[in-house]
Amino acid sequence: MIHRIILAVGLVTASIAASQTSATAGDPYGMAQVWSHNFSMNRPWHGNYYNQMYGQPLALIVPPTAHMRQTYSWGVSQNLMYPIHHQFGRSANSPGAARGRFYGTPKWPSHTDQFGTYYVRGPW
Repeated sequence: MIHRIILAVGLVTASIAASQTSATAGDPYGMAQVWSHNFSMNRPWHGNYYNQMYGQPLALIVPPTAHMRQTYSWGVSQNLMYPIHHQFGRSANSPGAARGRFYGTPKWPSHTDQFGTYYVRGPW
């Protein structure tokens, strides 16, 4: 009986904590979410290259819990990790990138960003 009460109190506490939308200085995960949101408001989700099969940048949807991406470079090592800032909303109405001038994949690519596939977190 006491285990059920503790479980019920824990579930209520977790649901109250999950319903709060404002981040405080003591909450590093909430602050990271605010930073990602602010970053994605004024920057595009794609880079300078388009995917060869689609003729435009391709969004690779990853789970919303994914927060870092790894990029690889050939030759002199430039293997870096970057945060994934952008997240699709449920009301995203256009499937592609904004029209623009994108570069194709070079004949001899030297970096994974040159393939035109970019990580975007999913809305679920």
